[in-house]
Amino acid sequence: MDHSTRLYIGTRKGMFRMCSHDGRRSWMIEPPALAGWNVYHAIEDPRDPARIYAAARSEHWGKLLARSEDGGRTWDERNPAPAFDQDDGRSVNAVWFIRPGHADRPGELWAGVEPASLFRSGDWGATWHEVRRLAAHESAQSWQAGGGGLCMHGISLDPGDPDSLIATISAGGAYRSDDGGGTWRPINRGVLMDFVPEELQNDPAGHCVHKLVRSAAEPEWLFQQNHCGPHRSANGGATWETLVDRVPYSFGFAASAHPHERRTVYTAPLASDSVRTFADGALAVWRSRDGGDNWEPLRCGLPQRNAYTSAFRAAMTTDHGDEAGIYLGTSTGQLFFSGDSGDHWEMIADFLPPILSVEAV
Repeated sequence: MDHSTRLYIGTRKGMFRMCSHDGRRSWMIEPPALAGWNVYHAIEDPRDPARIYAAARSEHWGKLLARSEDGGRTWDERNPAPAFDQDDGRSVNAVWFIRPGHADRPGELWAGVEPASLFRSGDWGATWHEVRRLAAHESAQSWQAGGGGLCMHGISLDPGDPDSLIATISAGGAYRSDDGGGTWRPINRGVLMDFVPEELQNDPAGHCVHKLVRSAAEPEWLFQQNHCGPHRSANGGATWETLVDRVPYSFGFAASAHPHERRTVYTAPLASDSVRTFADGALAVWRSRDGGDNWEPLRCGLPQRNAYTSAFRAAMTTDHGDEAGIYLGTSTGQLFFSGDSGDHWEMIADFLPPILSVEAV
């Protein structure tokens, strides 16, 4: 049995893989794959670990969905990427996110793209088809481009129901389907939206969710780091409760959920929307072990002076170790790791390009 831990790190200049074969005590880093490309997201398929997918984009060459079928030794850069039908009038600018499907659905993959749309593959990415009813939803007229464009950047699957999934859009909000993508409904009730006129703040769509995660032990319990602060839902997104008054800093992008504890969540808040660096140049991850009622800053081992960096939305993740490992990448190329659920941290990589995403296996 393979007891190694593998990290897939998407950066502004390629994808880096780091491996630990000694219980996460030491790490080896490999030369970059897709060197020079903006790798928005890279992930290993848990149903077949030899398969790795990387969503990339170049200012010169456009979008790329690269695939490896031999554990990363070689890459097929000719792999078909999601594309709209020729008569659609739209073109895919970038693939933002890849999500392998459920274990009982081999070959199923989901992809979120810009402009905000969802694609599905049933053959390991050999062909792609748009899930049209999402982008065609009647509320889509309220969607607007955020700082990164109008993008679908997250896809969350219910671990117990292969037909239930949530897609997140900036700036559109969260949408849920319980029939495999056949129908969709916006799930944004109660989410703050203070960047639009008052008369629009209760609209069902147009929200700017930055990152949505779900409890591994309680899949209907959700947490999101929103442009307007952190929120939680205990009913699968039907209603949300704001946590803005429970945290000292409400703006941020990155968030993650503990792999074992029911309602332990992490976020990496920034000083403000206008500043977008860690407050006072002190890097901190904030943890709540009671679903967001109370929060504590985790600083031990993290730089506390002149750390004017930030963390992008997909740059925080956890592994599934008995003692959970937490990983945080920064916009200045450092990767930090905690092997004890966030109590203590160490830097395991430096001088990387800006880190866009981190996935752990």
